Amino acid sequence: MRGPANALDPDAPLGVFDSGLGGLTVVRALRERCPAEDIVYLGDTARVPYGTRSAETVVRYALGCARVLLSRGVKAIVVACNTVSAVALDVMRVELDRPVLGVIVPGARAAVAAAKGGAVGVLGTTGTITSGAYPRAVASLSTRTEVFGQPAPLLVSLAEEGWLEGEVPRLVSRRYLEPLVRAGARCVVLGCTHFPLLERVIEAEAASIAGEPIPIVDSASATADDVSAFLGERGQRTTRVERGKLELFVTDLPKSFSTVAERFLGEPLGDVHQIDL
Repeated sequence: MRGPANALDPDAPLGVFDSGLGGLTVVRALRERCPAEDIVYLGDTARVPYGTRSAETVVRYALGCARVLLSRGVKAIVVACNTVSAVALDVMRVELDRPVLGVIVPGARAAVAAAKGGAVGVLGTTGTITSGAYPRAVASLSTRTEVFGQPAPLLVSLAEEGWLEGEVPRLVSRRYLEPLVRAGARCVVLGCTHFPLLERVIEAEAASIAGEPIPIVDSASATADDVSAFLGERGQRTTRVERGKLELFVTDLPKSFSTVAERFLGEPLGDVHQIDL
């Protein structure tokens, strides 16, 4: 179950939130896959990261963010955070009166297809890996597919710093990928919304270690595909044809925000609004 199928206005915006700015990679994919949809994005930049928080704290933060989006009249909520998707989706679906979609099941589905019967490797935050969410999601799709997880916290820092190529990203990626490839992973899931920025170096290092190309699964793109299909199934695609609007909200506005946000979003920023939760 993704959530209730209430009669909603198909021209209402999609709500997307993350613990920080990484979820803008999901927004980027949504704006490519569903270009006419309006999107309201909330980044909880005052309380990032969620990946080191307790499950109870993550659930509390997630409900607070979701209620802000509901106050903006969204027709569905996309959780663009692997940590929240791992520990809070069930509670959100009970507590909220809108459909709630996460990033883990779409990523798991794409990984099972890409692995072609082989094992799946997952790079993610400590919180996402220790939750066991990806193994559970994969097991619900294929009981014979093994899953190996690897926390990769330094990749988050590299993405935020814009350090996306060169010797340091290469060596850090290799350090995290080696256990996965050596264990037999035949595809690697980018289980954190920061990681698509490093996809090229991750793909190159995985191939170098394996001696052959290894598919890299971008859960942001897989989620955008899932959202598009969901809207179509529910008759909730917007009737507009022009490019949708993007509203950006954050809970803190650090000096580096614009540079980092544009890197994740892949387009110039509009107005950014700071709010308190």
